[in-house]
Amino acid sequence: MKSYKPTSPSRRAMTVVEYRSLLTRGARPHKPLTSRLKTQSGRNNRGVITMRHQGSGNKKRYREVDFLQNKMNVPGRVETIEYDPYRSGFIALISYKDGDRRYVLATKDTKVGDEIVTAENAPLKPGNRMKLKNIPVGQLVHNVEIRGGGGGKLARSAGSSAEVLAHDGGMTDIKLGSKEVRRVSSSGMASIGQVSNPDYNLVNVGSAGRSRHLGIRPTVRGSAMNPVDHPYGGGEGAQPRGTKRPKTIWGKVTGGHKTRHHKKWSTKFILQRRPKVR
Repeated sequence: MKSYKPTSPSRRAMTVVEYRSLLTRGARPHKPLTSRLKTQSGRNNRGVITMRHQGSGNKKRYREVDFLQNKMNVPGRVETIEYDPYRSGFIALISYKDGDRRYVLATKDTKVGDEIVTAENAPLKPGNRMKLKNIPVGQLVHNVEIRGGGGGKLARSAGSSAEVLAHDGGMTDIKLGSKEVRRVSSSGMASIGQVSNPDYNLVNVGSAGRSRHLGIRPTVRGSAMNPVDHPYGGGEGAQPRGTKRPKTIWGKVTGGHKTRHHKKWSTKFILQRRPKVR
């Protein structure tokens, strides 16, 4: 992690990831694999704000990351390791033997020049991708498919990984970073190792201005509002909540209220729910 001289109160606490030693110097995004996404600022197709505290932020181009990685048995070489403004982990530009180039999630400790391959029985080397049924128990994996051919859905953020626990009847049990144990198809693919940039959770934004550059608008406490604006609003000075249960700005109960639909199709594949945070 990189820290700064305390030239101001916000600068004193500010920390960032030491990119210089982790990313390829002078690498520019591969233009054919980038596109511009229209910023919605938390609004839907009618212009109504449906997700608060979003807006502005620096301009950025979207990198088209290959989560499927279905180029079977074609070795690829890591050309560059780059920063991606749309995700917390780093991405790697892979140059395949057939001349194709694709962005994939960079694995921890991956270096320029390393060779990776996607195969049903690939070597157990970080960055290689193979079917879950061929990955031994206890191995850490990332970018895990829920169904075969559906593309990676689980364990994709910075520093995340899932542990293979067991294989049985065409299904594989994996333990996610949240300690939830989930059952997925053994025919699905997974990449060996842990996602890059594990120090991301140690980043301290430090200042309001830096949050605005990230596209995060200010958040006002409910207790600082008027009664008409929030269930916690009103009163002279600091007041208690005044309601029996914690609520959102629209009065919906949050504390202890289950938000997962009881008929969701994937519930039967969750063998153990993640523990409650006390």
